[in-house]
Amino acid sequence: MAKRAEENAVSELKKELQRVVEALVEEDDDCNLTTTTDNAIQTLCALKELKLKQGTDQEFVEIKNLVGFQEPPPEFRCPISGLLMKDPVVLASGQTYEEQYITEWLKDGNQKCPRTDQPLPHTLLIPNHSIKKMVMNWCKLHNFDMPTTSHPPADEEHVATANSERLVQLLNRLSSSSASDAAKELRLLTSRLPSFRALFGEITGAVPQLFSPVLLDKAYSDARLHDDLVATVLNVSAHESNKGKILASGNPLVVSFLIDSLRSKNVETRSHAAAVVSALSALDMNKDVIGESGAIKPLVDLIAEGQPLALNEAANAILNLCTVIENRERAISEGGVIAVMDKIVGRVLIDEMLAILATLSSHQRAVDEMDEHGMIFCLFEMLRENNISEQSKEHCVAIIYVMCFSDRAKLRKIREVDDAYETLHRVARTGTSRAKRKASSILERLNRFAFVAHTA
Repeated sequence: MAKRAEENAVSELKKELQRVVEALVEEDDDCNLTTTTDNAIQTLCALKELKLKQGTDQEFVEIKNLVGFQEPPPEFRCPISGLLMKDPVVLASGQTYEEQYITEWLKDGNQKCPRTDQPLPHTLLIPNHSIKKMVMNWCKLHNFDMPTTSHPPADEEHVATANSERLVQLLNRLSSSSASDAAKELRLLTSRLPSFRALFGEITGAVPQLFSPVLLDKAYSDARLHDDLVATVLNVSAHESNKGKILASGNPLVVSFLIDSLRSKNVETRSHAAAVVSALSALDMNKDVIGESGAIKPLVDLIAEGQPLALNEAANAILNLCTVIENRERAISEGGVIAVMDKIVGRVLIDEMLAILATLSSHQRAVDEMDEHGMIFCLFEMLRENNISEQSKEHCVAIIYVMCFSDRAKLRKIREVDDAYETLHRVARTGTSRAKRKASSILERLNRFAFVAHTA
């Protein structure tokens, strides 16, 4: 009975496969074609399972050839093992291999690419995320078994030694005629390999070599080298332990190079430099040094310029730096209030700009500038808008709170705003806990002021 049931199932699957193949040949619509192809593959896989149970799959092979069942593309197979790659990596020759097989090849002392026989300048392996994703997608699309790892993991000590040796080589080349190539490779490696970024903090003198006078002179006359160098510094600063080491040397060339980079004609360089300052200013020990160096002025200029690539990084840097009172004063003196208000009025990067304005509003000069430019009305407008985040509305109320307690003239202006009471009452009912407290305090002060004015 079981055998007959299997034979019936095979017969039905053959009929279904024939129907699907006919539909596949006649199908013109790309969307339907994909669905029909998937159905053919699923039917074929089910038929294979039944045929294997019966002890033969010759008929399956014939049917497979009929519908054109695909094998993995050769690019997805490791040139050494011939197997589908699970963890593909790129060798210095540009060829892609399965990590474990190429690691074994290199550990055996081989110094050439297995495929091209090209001498290898270094033995670093860079993950090939694109190929890995393509392999995964292909396996999923064709119901193909994902490759599994059957060999022991790569020798971490061997990899670490190779990385250290390569970093030293590249740093030495920065002072040679091949500085541009070395900087480009450093940018690539520090971008892709977290372990490579960490080495800058572990190898004595690695960070200072990025700011040698000879190298910086070359960078100022070579835009590509300049950008690669700033991007490398950004990548290195992404490693938490390196944030304190970049400025720790006290080398004045470090900060002056970053400030010059903030003013670069290349927008990518300006953006990378702002990101470096943002990363470094997250550390309290760096905030005074950066603020005193004159970096706040070019950061404010970037906000005023409004170039999207650099704007967000500049705003984050200003926010970090302005936790220090002296830096708030510097930001206000350098036109920070005007630049930020301009972006708020244009509804650009609202959350970050309101956060900066709320921080600067602790200074009376900033409050006076906001009042002179009619910021009170803009803040109430945003409180009434539905697409403004609760965090931004909280900042709006906090700024209004400071302004209304600043002096009676500003309090009187707040009373004159259309629907001011209704807007504040709504925030007091539905806002965040901090916004509710601030709104309630403003309403209380407005009512008290109205009572005094009436009795007077």
